[in-house]
Amino acid sequence: MFPALLLMLFLPGSCWCVDHTYYVKENNDTNSYIGDIATDTHLLDNIQSKDDSNKLTFNVLQGSTEGTVQLFNVTPGGQLYTAAILDAETLCLYNVECYKILEIAIQHGYSVIRILEIKVIIEDVNDNYPIFPNTEFHLTFDESDSKDSKGRILNAFDKDVSIENSKISYKLKNNVDIPFQLLVTKKSDGSDVLQLILEGNLDRETQDLYDIQLIAKDGGSPPKEGILNIEISVQDENDNSPIFSQNIYNVTINDTHQINKPILRLSATDLDEGENGRISYVFNNAKTLGTVKRWFKLDEATGELFLKQNFQFGRIYKLFVDARDNGIPSMSSTVLILINGISHINNRPDIDVKFVIKSTGNTAVISEATQIHSFVAYVKVTDNDSGVNGQVKCHLQNRYLQIISMSEKKYKVVVKSEIDRESEKRFNFTIKCQDNGLPPLTVEKEFSMLVTDINDVQPQFSQDIFKFLTYENEHKDFPVGYVNATDPDIGDGGQLTYSLLTNRKDILPFQISDVGFISTTESLDREEKN
Repeated sequence: MFPALLLMLFLPGSCWCVDHTYYVKENNDTNSYIGDIATDTHLLDNIQSKDDSNKLTFNVLQGSTEGTVQLFNVTPGGQLYTAAILDAETLCLYNVECYKILEIAIQHGYSVIRILEIKVIIEDVNDNYPIFPNTEFHLTFDESDSKDSKGRILNAFDKDVSIENSKISYKLKNNVDIPFQLLVTKKSDGSDVLQLILEGNLDRETQDLYDIQLIAKDGGSPPKEGILNIEISVQDENDNSPIFSQNIYNVTINDTHQINKPILRLSATDLDEGENGRISYVFNNAKTLGTVKRWFKLDEATGELFLKQNFQFGRIYKLFVDARDNGIPSMSSTVLILINGISHINNRPDIDVKFVIKSTGNTAVISEATQIHSFVAYVKVTDNDSGVNGQVKCHLQNRYLQIISMSEKKYKVVVKSEIDRESEKRFNFTIKCQDNGLPPLTVEKEFSMLVTDINDVQPQFSQDIFKFLTYENEHKDFPVGYVNATDPDIGDGGQLTYSLLTNRKDILPFQISDVGFISTTESLDREEKN
């Protein structure tokens, strides 16, 4: 029955979708229990024999990139634990679901049965306070301003990644006897716009300065608060934000695009005059990844967007740009730019190798006892080119290992012949992947395999027969001689001890030490036995 069950376990793997989802809170201690993969995925429900289920083992596939921090561990029985303290703010982007995908190899003995993809959602904890760009903010109003005049305030930011914990509400503290109220509205991108509304008349000769505290409170439980001290001077104001001509810009470029040619030109208008209406265009650092900004440059004055250098095609890049006026305080609007890079050039494939055995960087360790067909590594190839340029085949030439296709651009490395440490303590192998472009492009990745020893070689005496001469009438423990044997195994398998086939002193009046030293157990009589 078990071979049929293994087939049932393997077939769903062709989907390559998430097999199960777990939830774990950030900042939990290392080695915190997450769940039982074997039970939660119901893989063992159809196994009637306990012995069969005990033959299945679970392993987290490890990446070949050096310096990668391992976040999770799985026991051979399938229990999943954290391997480090998880910080959602470090691992994930703002206002998105924070998760990691684990690739779990299920093995029967040394053979891979299935690769599970486990999704671990890292639940955000409210461990960050709302923070304003500065602890103090200066705002100006003109004493001739009419009722309902507005003054813009910079909003706070909460580093927590979940929407609830980073959602901020605002209120004024000690707003009695001041002619201002707080107005909170939303921009098209969902961010808050904070404004103080003039509720009465201003008389600079009576009072030219107001001190107000603004409280920013997040939506966590319990909530956390940040404070902004606002100083209001009675002078003039800048009350209009720049407005982009579009809410979203969609741009498609190909690999023939020239670096000195603009990708697009942004356009925004501001109803204010003078410096209050002069607009500068800058990247929104809070929302645009630094890795994305390195590919593009923006002309602050004209709003023209350029390629800074050739970048990876076959993907979509997301940029957020602010249009800021030069008033005091400055007001801004944000627009989203989606850039789709299409490649007509054949690019080299990329190889990602993850070992199921112990590995560090490009070096792995394998036992000479590893059986033929045992699963060694999982190979995933990436080629974002279209058509035949993105079709890839991989090869591996080695006396011990072979590569087998599992699905498109996914392979497994297995043992194809017996490994003997005494013959070869270390061997290298190269995985070579080539696309079908004209001309075809090839990528190679070389690895080293260290072979560990098992006790598979018998000790060998230095000669078939040892002859010794001794004397009669000598005392007990009289030395006779040494015997010597060797064993090429390392460790305990190569440590030798010696013993005689019989310990009966009436038959054989000799004894041997652990190191091969032979001596008498009694005084010998040649006339009795020679």
